[in-house]
Amino acid sequence: MEIFWLGHACFKIKLFSGRIIYLDPYQLSEKEEKADIIVSSHTHGDHFSKKDIEKIWSEDTILLGPESIKKSLDKFNGKGLRIGEEFAYKDLSIELFPAYTINKQTHPKSNNWTGTIIESGGKRVYHAGDSERIPEMKSLAERNITVALLPCGGTYTMDFEEATNAALDINPEIVVPMHNWGKDLNEFRKLMEKKNPKIKVEILEARTLEI
Repeated sequence: MEIFWLGHACFKIKLFSGRIIYLDPYQLSEKEEKADIIVSSHTHGDHFSKKDIEKIWSEDTILLGPESIKKSLDKFNGKGLRIGEEFAYKDLSIELFPAYTINKQTHPKSNNWTGTIIESGGKRVYHAGDSERIPEMKSLAERNITVALLPCGGTYTMDFEEATNAALDINPEIVVPMHNWGKDLNEFRKLMEKKNPKIKVEILEARTLEI
């Protein structure tokens, strides 16, 4: 699969079958490819953007998200999933994972907002959504996560220190920092290399990651 960072917390994942998945679409180009599946982690405007969903929408597009945002999903006839529930679709599966903040009030656990785990072809991609380092992340070390997409901006979610510690909990092969609010991601790379150089940092501002 190919992973494209489109900015902020938005990613496009293209499977080798040609199937296309968007995560938290936001500020998309009008020229972006149409989606097979869209997953929105929660209803904040930079993660559930109606106008951006419409840019990549086709009559066959499937919109997924947590049951807790059902009213927003209903606008697109979307499907709400429970945390831990698996959505199997052709050559991939999607599972929603807890996402919340502990030390900030921006994303309370009671909202039941989520991150996303995508599995296809033996590869697993984890998008943390808007989250701090939460205890549940340690369970991901047993899931053999190939790529972890982690927020690190610090204003509403984790900062570099916390996000690199979360990466240690998750132990992915690769970590991709995102939702960084303009911070220098090379500093994130240096910190991760200091803590565990075996976890590779990929900064996708101008490139694509193929796994």
